[in-house]
Amino acid sequence: MGRALPWLAVTTFDLRQAKLRPGEEYRDEQEIEFAPYDLGGQRYLPVPETVPAELVIGRGTSGTVFELRLRARLHGPCVRCLKDAVVDLPVHAREYQATSPGESDELRTQYLDENRLDLSTWARDAVALALPEQILCREECAGLCAVCGEDLNENPHEHVEERRDPRWAALEALKEQL
Repeated sequence: MGRALPWLAVTTFDLRQAKLRPGEEYRDEQEIEFAPYDLGGQRYLPVPETVPAELVIGRGTSGTVFELRLRARLHGPCVRCLKDAVVDLPVHAREYQATSPGESDELRTQYLDENRLDLSTWARDAVALALPEQILCREECAGLCAVCGEDLNENPHEHVEERRDPRWAALEALKEQL
């Protein structure tokens, strides 16, 4: 395992450790370090920052298949009400590296560089792909009131008086003329 910069978590695996011949498989458990995620202007923290992951490397005659399995947990704000939200994600990622990929990007993995597999970046990307569209504190979260900003989960309400936005006044006048 190596570290690049103190603010950027990087866990790598040296493929020379596996010493695989075609038809063989290597299995190992790796501790992968995660950095915080910034999504939609909000910060989501991995808890814990280091998670165990199962790494499986299978060598074939035409290339190598890499598999990574882990469980990630992110803590951050709910996109509707801004209270604490927790997302648990099971992740199963798979990559392929051809023995002779040529110019084809589809036959190579971006996480492999000179026999070093970048597990942190791969795991981080796999977690990002597994994230739900919206991170919520709970599925039925009502969010915040658009008028007063109060939490609708704690105080469900509606505003009876209709407030007109002065920016629409010209269109309202045009509507009345028609």
